Order: sequence, then structure tokens, then C-alpha cells
Amino acid sequence: MHAPSETELVRFKGWTLRVRSTGARPIRLLLLIHGWTGDENSMWVFARKLPSNYWILAPRAPHATKPAGYSWRLPPPERDSGPDLEALRLSAEALISLVDAYSTDQGFQAGTFDVMGFSQGAALAGALTLLFPSRIGKAALLAGFIPKGAETLVSAHRLEGVRIFSAHGSMDEMVDIEMARRAVQLLEAAGAVVTVCEDGVGHRVSAGCLRGLQAFLLS
Repeated sequence: MHAPSETELVRFKGWTLRVRSTGARPIRLLLLIHGWTGDENSMWVFARKLPSNYWILAPRAPHATKPAGYSWRLPPPERDSGPDLEALRLSAEALISLVDAYSTDQGFQAGTFDVMGFSQGAALAGALTLLFPSRIGKAALLAGFIPKGAETLVSAHRLEGVRIFSAHGSMDEMVDIEMARRAVQLLEAAGAVVTVCEDGVGHRVSAGCLRGLQAFLLS
């Protein structure tokens, strides 16, 4: 997938980023988190038709995968049922540091920001939201799940005020839809307001759910 022409490739403090900047005010920062074997160009298909005051930041994950692409965690053991919270914690903490350093460097404040992730990136977006709930305004979890161990962070009001969009395909062959449904239950138990879109597709976001995602981020 080619990156949109209005974005630029940026090197910042050891990170490789694809960025869409804005001169509009007030600035809202949207963090795009790609999935396993993705990179900084993977998420832009979801970022079309968003408000002009969104400053969009898409970082490349730190761990290379074979034969290509990147991951948000170290290579898993041979028998692995998916990343747990501890496997993603370092990346979550690193993303918070990145947002703080980058927004300060660019001269605006991102005390709270929005986040969107796909698949493994959605698991990281969920972990980020549960670990740092005061920093997240909206979170979009696309074809994703909540990592194992995150249930230990759930309390009745932890995510109060956080809005979440969950999109999943009923025929997803990589992340079973029941994992997404369990994630919704967990997030609602933590006080989040969750908008759910399910459609009859595989491991992707349907056209209908994409329209719902755009409406969610525009609201």
C-alpha cells in the first residue's frame, strides 16, 4: 500500500514515523498502530476523510519480523497463543513517551489523544488504554482483542469517559470474533462506552464498519 501524498516520512528519536501534520486548531493527535508484519504505511487506509485538525502519527514497531515487516513485541516462543499484557507493556510505555516527546517538539500539547490499532495493533491500543486511561480520549480496536492479563487492570470506573469503537468480522480466521466480544465485555466492565460493529468478513474491516469508524472519529 502506498502512503498518502499528504504525509511525510520522519525520523525522530530512533523512531520511523509516517506523519500527517496540520495547521488547524485545536490540534487532536491520532496515533495509528499497525498490526503484526505491518509498518508505518499500513494504517492509512483507515485514516481517510478524518477532520483536518487531526495530527496523525503512525510509528513503525521496533521489532523486525521475517520475511518482512515489524512487530510490537519480541519474537514469541514457537508455541504461542498471542501476546499478553506484559509482552506489550514496553511498547505501550514507549508510545506514551513518543507522543509526549513528539508533541512537545512540534509545539502542541497531547495530554489526551486518540488511538487506532489493527489486529496486534488493536491489542496494543487496548493495552495502552487500560494502562494509561487518563491519556486516551477515543480508541478504535479493529479486528483485535485484549491481551491476556489485562483483566487485572479492570475496575468499575477505570475507563470512565473513554469512548471505544470495536470492529470485527464474523468470519475472521486469525482472531476469533468471540475474542473481540470478550474484549467488549471487559472494556464495558471498566466503564468505557463501546460502539460495536460486526460484519460478515474475515480479518479486515468491512465497508460498513469503516463508515462507522469514520463517524466515530468525526463525532
